[in-house]
Parts: sequence; C-alpha cells; structure tokens
Amino acid sequence: MGSQGGFGQSKEFLDLVKSIGEARSKSEEDRIVLHEIEMLKRRINEPDIPKRKMKEYIIRLVYIEMLGHDASFGYIHAVKMTHDDSLLLKRTGYLAVTLFLNEDHDLIILIVNTIQKDLKSDNYLVVCAALNAVCKLINEETIPAVIQQVVELLGHPKEGVRKKAVMALHSFYQRSPSSVNHLVSHFRKKLCDNDPGVMGATLCPLYDLITIDVNLYKDLVVSFVNILKQVAERRLPKSYDYHQTPAPFIQIKLLKTLALLGSGDKKSSEQMYTVIGDIMRKSDTTSNIGNAILYECICCISSIQPSPKLLETAADAIAKFLKSDSHNLKYMGIDALGRLIRISPDIAEQHQLAVIDCLEDPDDTLKRKTFELLYKMTKSSNVEVIVDRMIDYMISINDSHYKTETASRCVELAEQFAPSNHWFIQTMNKVFQHAGDLVNPKVAHNLMRLIAEGFGEDDESADSQLRSSAVESYLKIVDEPKLPSAFLQVICWVLGEYGTADGKYSASYISGKLCDVAEAHSSDDIVKAYAVSALMKVYCFEKAAGRKFDLLPECHTLLEEMSASHSSDLQQRAYEFQAILDLDSNSIDNIMPLDASCEDIEIDKTLSFLNTYVHKSLEEGAEPYIPENQRSGTLTVIPNIPFDTSSHSLRFEAYEVPKPVVPTRPPPPTTTTYPTDLVPVSVSLPEPSYHQPARFSGPVPDPSPTDLRLRLDGVQKKWGKPSYTSSATSSSTSNFDFNRTTVNGPTQPDNVVVPKARESRHVEVSEEKQKLAASLFGGTSSSSSSRSEKKQPVAATASSKRPATAVAAQPPPPPPPDLLDLGEMSGYSTVVDPFKQLEGLLDVSQGGSTSSSSSIPTNGHDQNLLIINEKDDFTPVNGSPNVSNKTTATLTKGPSLKDALDKDALVRQMGVNPTSQNPNLFSDLLS
Repeated sequence: MGSQGGFGQSKEFLDLVKSIGEARSKSEEDRIVLHEIEMLKRRINEPDIPKRKMKEYIIRLVYIEMLGHDASFGYIHAVKMTHDDSLLLKRTGYLAVTLFLNEDHDLIILIVNTIQKDLKSDNYLVVCAALNAVCKLINEETIPAVIQQVVELLGHPKEGVRKKAVMALHSFYQRSPSSVNHLVSHFRKKLCDNDPGVMGATLCPLYDLITIDVNLYKDLVVSFVNILKQVAERRLPKSYDYHQTPAPFIQIKLLKTLALLGSGDKKSSEQMYTVIGDIMRKSDTTSNIGNAILYECICCISSIQPSPKLLETAADAIAKFLKSDSHNLKYMGIDALGRLIRISPDIAEQHQLAVIDCLEDPDDTLKRKTFELLYKMTKSSNVEVIVDRMIDYMISINDSHYKTETASRCVELAEQFAPSNHWFIQTMNKVFQHAGDLVNPKVAHNLMRLIAEGFGEDDESADSQLRSSAVESYLKIVDEPKLPSAFLQVICWVLGEYGTADGKYSASYISGKLCDVAEAHSSDDIVKAYAVSALMKVYCFEKAAGRKFDLLPECHTLLEEMSASHSSDLQQRAYEFQAILDLDSNSIDNIMPLDASCEDIEIDKTLSFLNTYVHKSLEEGAEPYIPENQRSGTLTVIPNIPFDTSSHSLRFEAYEVPKPVVPTRPPPPTTTTYPTDLVPVSVSLPEPSYHQPARFSGPVPDPSPTDLRLRLDGVQKKWGKPSYTSSATSSSTSNFDFNRTTVNGPTQPDNVVVPKARESRHVEVSEEKQKLAASLFGGTSSSSSSRSEKKQPVAATASSKRPATAVAAQPPPPPPPDLLDLGEMSGYSTVVDPFKQLEGLLDVSQGGSTSSSSSIPTNGHDQNLLIINEKDDFTPVNGSPNVSNKTTATLTKGPSLKDALDKDALVRQMGVNPTSQNPNLFSDLLS
C-alpha cells in the first residue's frame, strides 16, 4: 500500500511518517522534520501546483504542526484552499485552518467572508465544515457577522447541521454571553428535537446557563427527568449504546444537571427519586462506564435533598466499590463516601475496615484520598488517632506540596479538637519538627499567642501548666540539629517569656540554652534576634524580681559580636540589652512587665503629655499644627499668582530655567535687526512652564534681546526629530504624536469483569485493625459530633473595582515644537515661538524694523504659524504679508563673522559635526 500511495497520499509522505515513527531520539526526529520544512518551503511556492499536490502539502504541514514545529509559512495556502469549489479541497482547507489558527490570528478576517458564503450552501457537508470553523475561529468581534445565519441553521432539515449549529451558539456564549442572551429560548426548543444527538448537544449550553442561575430553569426538571427515563428504558436507537449501556454520556450530563436543580429544593428532588433509583438498579457494575454512571448517581444523591431509601442504595454501591480489587473503584468509593458522610455520618461505620485497608494501601493516590476522608470525619473522639496517622504519613512523603497541605490540616485539626494542652503542644512540636519551613508562618504566631493567652477561662493553674509543659518540651528538643527557623523562633520566645516563670529552671540555665541557639544558627539573623530578645527578658525578669545574676561569658561574647554586626536590627537589640541592664528594677519592671505579651496597650493618640511643650512653643511664635484633612484642601495649584515670601506653604510654580553665562556687552539698541538668514518673529511667546495651561490668553510682554538664546546643548542628532535632555524640554510629554489605529482585526475497553470480593475478609481482620477502626469510627452515630461541629472558615474576598477616571477638561501642555522637523508644522498649533529660543546667542549690531505684537489670540487655531516656502520666505498662515530676507545684519563673532558662518555651513554640508557648540546651528539648518 505504501509503494502505491495508499489513502491517496504519495509514497514520499508515507516514507516521512515511517521515518519519524522509527526515529530513535528527539534530535533525529527534529532533523527529519526540519528537512521536510525546508523542502515544503521551496515546493509550496512553485507556480501552477496541481490541486491534488497542494492538498498533500497542506496535510504534511498539519502533520508538522502536530509534532510541535512551526509551519506558519503555509497558513495562507490553507486559507486559500477554503475558497476552492471542490468539496474535498474545501474540507481539507477548513480542517487545516482550524488546527493552524486561533480566534485572534490576523488571517481570521480573510475567511469570515468565505464562512458566510458556505453557511448558505446547498451542500450540507459544506455547511458542516463551515460550522466547524465557526466553533473554533469566530471571535467576539466577528460573532455579529455570522450569528444570524447560525440561528437560521437551527431549522435545517439535516440533524448534523442542527447539532453543529447548537454547538456554534454554545461557543458564542462561552466567548461573549451578552451576544447570545436573547437566544436562550432556542436552546429550550432544541431540547425537544427529534434527533437525540441535537438534544444531547443542547444539554451542554443549558448546563452552563443553569450553573449561573438555577431558579430560571426550575421548570425544566420534569423535562430532564422524562428524557433520563426514556434513555434508561433504552428508547434511543442502538447507535447511541456504548458497551451495551444506553447513551451513557447523555445520562451523566443529565445527572449533573439534576444535581444542580435539586440542590436545596425538596419539591424538585422528589421528582428525581424514582428515575435515579431505577438507573442505580439497572446499572452494569461489570464495566467502567456502568460504574461511572453509578458514581454520578451517588454524587447527585449527595447534592439533592436526601432520601433514606436512596442513601441506603448509595451505601450499598459504595460497599461494592470499596470491596473491589481495582484501585480506581476504591478511589471512587472513598470519594463517594466522603460526599455521603456530610449528609449521614453513620454510613462511615459500615465501611470501617475498608477505610483502614485503603489507609494501609501502597497506592499513594488512594492513601491521600483516604486521608481526605478522615479529615472530613475528624471529631474530638478520634482526633488523636487521625492526626498521628497524618503526621506519620507527612514524615514518609517527600513531595513539598502534599507535605505542606498535610501539615496545615494537622494544625487545623489540632487547634479545633485538641483533647488536652499537653497533646496540643506535642503535636505542634512534631509538625514543626518534620514539616520544617513548609509550615505557614502564621501557625507559629498563633501558637505563641495561644501559649500566652492560655486555654482555661480564668484558670491560672491550667495556663501555667500549659506553659510549663511547653518549656519542658522545648528544652528537650532545642539541642536537636536541623530544626526549622520558624520552630526556633517559637522556642526562643517561649523560653524568654516563661523559662524561669515557675522557678524550676534557673536564669543561667535558660540563658545558656539561648546562647547555644544563637551560636548554632549564626547565619540566621531572625533566630539570633529572637534569642537576644529572649536573653534580655530573662535577665530583666531576674533584676525586676530583685535576684542577683551575672551575665554568662557566652552572653558577653554574643553581645559584643552583635554590636558590630552588619545588621542594624541586631545592633539595636544588643545596645538596648546593654542599656536596660543599667537601669533600676522599677524602670525595668515598667519596660519589661512579666507575662504581659497579650496585655492591651493604651495609646494616647492625642499626645496630651506634650501639651505643655506645645503651649510654650506657640507662645514663642511657632506655627499651629494644621490637621491633615484641612491641609490637603489647601494644596490647590493656582497659576500666575505671585509667591508670598512671608508664607511657609509649598511652592508649585516651576523653577526658572538656568541661563548660560554670556559675555557682557553693551546694551543693544531699541530697534533690533536680524541677520539675513533669519526671519523676524512677529509674536513672542513665553517660555513653557510646568504649570502653564495648554491655551491661555492675555497680554504677553515683549522679550528683551538679552533673553534670546537657542539652547541646543541636548541635541543628539542632526537630522530628524531631536531629543533634548535639558530640564525644560524633558519635563513635557509629547502630545502631538499621530495616533495609530490598529485593526484587530479515549476510552479504554470496559468489558473486563471485576472479580468479586472475598467473602471471608471480615473474618481475617486482626485485633490491631479492630482497635484502630474502633478509634477512628467510635461514636460516629452521634450526629452532634459530626463534622458540622467544626468552625467553618469564612473566606471573604474583597474585590474593589477602581472607578473610571474622568478625563480632565484641560488638556496637558504641549511640548516645545520640533525645531528640525519642518514637514508637519501645519498639523498642530503651538504656543511657544521657535525663535524665542534664540535667547541671546545672536548679537545684533545693526538696526532694522521688526513687527511685533503685544498680545496673542486666545484661540490656538488663530495663532500665526510660519510655513517655509521654497524661496526661503516665511508666510503666516492667516495671510499676513510675506517678510523677505532682505534685512542685513552682522554678528560680532571673532574677527570675521561671515567667514566663520561660511566655514561652519560648509563643514555641516559635508556631514562633519564640529566638536564645539555652534551658536548658529539653527540658521545653518534652515539655509
């Protein structure tokens, strides 16, 4: 077949598939594919390629993409093939583009028109191919172009077209729910379609809609129950059977939907009881698909209002799962049991030994699922056995994720159901010791707070007993190596607060242990900080009690080392330690009170103890304090208001631009004459400021000749738009850049018979297992001790949406005009005259007439914009008379200004930039 090109493909393509299948490494496969890509790049662009050959090339490109390589060079050819009149080529093109492209690809716009045409075709195979592309490629922007045609296809005589139309509308809903909200009634109608395939396809969008709002579809409960009953009674054609089970996937989807509709609704649930019971009796437990339907029935029973008869049937089904030799069925049984014990905790008693077997099973996944079940079954009577088992499991695993999860569950159960204080402390020690730093840091702080506050209500003896047991347990473990940092912090804090409280241990013994901790963990600054603070508490409590003490040599060494530490926190703690020891006992008792870590601290927010100092300062002329709410209202920027030097408020006007040093020269005459290659300016505009608005009106004084200076110290290039680095130009943001518009455009065989469980299993149970089962499940009949006793954590998610910011009415100030870009000057209005930047670099020596204006128009569009014509004349936009460059002027630049200008111009025309600044750069560029 390969030699003759089986399935219509060439021998070359079949050899490619064979060579890739026989490749022994990924590198060899990549080499073969890259060679194929290079060959296709050459062949696919050849002229006059036969259609049959192009079809094969497209299929080879699909094969290359499936192997994970890039074939984007051939995407356009697949798009072109969708336009072909041949049905075979068109379907090949649609298959390729649905695999190549996604809904945001740029080539989508090229096939929308083709899809619209094909949706109107008389050949239903063409329509089906177009609908397949619609489901995959149509995005939110192109939905309106095809949605009406898709709705019309819901009434097509071919059931395959109707089914694909429903699927297309479902994809539209997933992308843009608002575009299909008015078409929900069509889904209800198609639920009654004569073809079971169309009805089954309609269940998917209806399930999504019911998930969002259940109450809108309560009336469909009767319809769903009737459909499920007909399916279970085998009224559907034989073609819908799978492993002799009638339409199992439709049954599963219907059961999921009924579970949503019956949750918390007794009336709706009562309508489902009969059909669910019939399905559970008729289900085939010898196949995987039959067990899947049975499991879904149990899930539905656990969601709707409970029925005692159905609960008993579900318990029997769970027993079959747990007694099976298949790990998959055991897993399903454990999961289903976890769902049912929420409704009836007594069910767990029937499966004690089965749960113990799963707990000891070598399958790690099954063991984890069993621990989840035990976590839901925990109460005060079995918390010790379950938590000890969970800690043993946590020690045996290496996966950090599951170790963290198991540790957090152990902590949660210990906090809620701890039978005694001593057990709680020991359990926390085991968790910290074996889980390490994977324990949440909040657990450490909660443990310290719990020890400080105590368990007993106004029972000091119980609290002191708790702290004494904590101190004893921590003194036994403190010398063990590789303790986690969070656990060491708890140990140091407890030893510092309560190490000498009961008088059983001396201050020297406790301080020696703390010094050993700091020395053994010298690289952990947080542990050292906790150790020093604990040492300070120990000695302060001794001095406040009037007992004599001497600092250990190890403590002296530690303080000297930390006083020279690079960490400012450790330095501060060391110096505070040394300073506090020099105080008297009364002061220390006030600074470090005994067992006051949880006492409320009264804070005087008004700082009334400073009133005397405040009154004295006000009498001496100090300014009164202004509250923050009043202060924030006074920070209003008011432009063009002279600054009052007597006030102490902040200034918001811009600093003056520094002017470069200019050689002194005699004051220029009143009449200003410009050089021949410059043009007089009719209007002088003010220097741009940080606070000036974009448009303004009012008289503007004429600038003095000494203000004329061109600042080009930041120019980085000669041609094009310059980039300035000076403070005056970099402070403005370019607001006249032209806006650019972008057009956004497997199912395994199930006929294996599961062997029945051995009937003698309950006889062979060991005595140890019976004790364990009694510990885990004892007293489960009491409904008051169920999982509902536990505190339900409240997860509050605060979502804050930022309101849309209103657009400021006043536009931002425009940046300085581009002095070197002369091609776009008419596209915007400017408020800064470009010649204002000549500021003093020109020394005018001859008189001349200059037309000037003392005011500028208020409207930015009426300002005179200068346009350079070919004759070097400057023509105002508003029709002002042309000003020719007939005025002569001389510049005082060295002995011969004209020679210097000619030399600079010649050098710049040759493309050589002088190293020094040229004051006439502006005139050279314009000329």
